[in-house]
Amino acid sequence: MTKAAWFRVLGAVVLLVALYYVVPVNASTHDWRLALRITAAVVFVGGAVALVIWQIRRRLRSDVLPLEGLAVALVAGAIAFALADYVLAVSAHDQFVGMDTRTDALYFALSTLFTVGFGDIHASGQGARVLVIFQMVFNIGVLATGASLLVNQATARVRKSRRDKP
Repeated sequence: MTKAAWFRVLGAVVLLVALYYVVPVNASTHDWRLALRITAAVVFVGGAVALVIWQIRRRLRSDVLPLEGLAVALVAGAIAFALADYVLAVSAHDQFVGMDTRTDALYFALSTLFTVGFGDIHASGQGARVLVIFQMVFNIGVLATGASLLVNQATARVRKSRRDKP
């Protein structure tokens, strides 16, 4: 990627994380607010999953597409699950143990993404466990495919640049 592309990716990631921290999520006992919050989280996660799948399909059809769209989509997927985890933790306090802040939720989503988790924050309720199951399937199926495409294209570019050198 060019320097400009790296700056676009970095800017998009910073914007996504900033939006994650400013989206209003307050504890509420009103059923309609809870339903609205859960619906919004599901729509956000669904949109992020669709974005990642769309970027992967575009990438599979062409070797010349830039990588930044896929990279940003992968980050959006991880942040979407962090937000869904946090919404569930705020809405039903018995669903997660140790998840008190947005940073806890982002940490949990990323530790679930890159490992099997550390155990300091964990799903304790059935709703949280179902959400984490979807997150793990997303991580393995979609994010691993996307990450593989990123690595393969980066490797191909390095090989091409080495071949092109005199």
